Amino acid sequence: MKVGIVGIGHGKFGRRSDATVQELAFEPFREALIDAGDITQHDIDATIIGSSPEYHKQRSLPGVVAEYLGVNPQPTWLTEAACASGSAAIRTAYVAIKSGMQEVVAVIGLQKMTELTTPEILALMGRVGDVQWESIFGTTFPGYYALYATRHMYEFRTTKEQMAMVAVKNHHYGTMNPKAMFQKEVTIEKCLASDKVAYPLNVFDCCANADGAACIIMTNEKNAKKLNDTPIWLEGLGCASAEMSVLRRPHLVGIPSTVEASKQAYKQAGIKPKDVDVADVHDCFTIAEIMAYEDLGFCEKGKGGKFIEEKQSYIGGKTPVNIDGGLKAKGHPVGATGVSMTTEIVKQLRGEAGKRQVDAEIGLTHNVGGIGQYCFVHIHGR
Repeated sequence: MKVGIVGIGHGKFGRRSDATVQELAFEPFREALIDAGDITQHDIDATIIGSSPEYHKQRSLPGVVAEYLGVNPQPTWLTEAACASGSAAIRTAYVAIKSGMQEVVAVIGLQKMTELTTPEILALMGRVGDVQWESIFGTTFPGYYALYATRHMYEFRTTKEQMAMVAVKNHHYGTMNPKAMFQKEVTIEKCLASDKVAYPLNVFDCCANADGAACIIMTNEKNAKKLNDTPIWLEGLGCASAEMSVLRRPHLVGIPSTVEASKQAYKQAGIKPKDVDVADVHDCFTIAEIMAYEDLGFCEKGKGGKFIEEKQSYIGGKTPVNIDGGLKAKGHPVGATGVSMTTEIVKQLRGEAGKRQVDAEIGLTHNVGGIGQYCFVHIHGR
């Protein structure tokens, strides 16, 4: 039995002082119900929220969201895997439907980050690393990825200019995405001249904290074919973990959990990396996208800098990547990101992406939690 996506919705990402977490969730939920066709909230027999709860003042987030959406008394629960919480929720829904326990599941990726100050957010994110051995020394997310960047530069001669090219590409496509937080072009020169954050990363190498939500409606094969002329199928799912402490990682030039999760997903889907027509990858920092090219097999290890320099990840290149703007231009409301990625791939496979449309039959999402402690890779087919 296949599991398909029959409805998608996406709220505006950004500083959403105009909306509570419940209202953020309602925006894409309503869109997804309309998109799915002839269903209402009463047809949803489970709601799964992907979110990292530390960022919210409201505790027990699924409870208030379920009440606001009118889906009681159907079950609702939370999945948490740091920045990969949304994809963890999708995997959980897949298992629930595949087992026959649920039939129609709404997955909502949701985060409201701007209620906290930047220092509070930095402290929270730093504690995603090993608290006993690392975060006590003041580690931050930019600091961790700066380690990856400097090592990658040392081993493979990757340049700051090549990293800036990732930002240029993603902001370019962000101008075509009305739901993105940032919708202005940037230049390599502007990226390189922006304020330093953690060498070699500057401001424009880093994604932004944001508020936002995205939703998908998932169901079994029988229902999917009734509800939608173009259900998008989950063909392969990979999931892996890595050591909590980067000190115990085998190297600092890639994410081991990405390599393992992608192998699982490719095997289940029966495809190879070259078969992927479009991808959304976890570009929390520009170096992260470059490493993702390599770890997912789109190019050889150490060739990620050349891959972006040659515009192979642009539309028209070997593998278009993050042509919705990625985390870099869309913003990164951490729990919402994996579901947001999925809505983009569904649009691409349906042929509904407008100016950003590519000729695609197979799409991939890659969602990393923490500094690679968790990774989910999903293959979608038309």
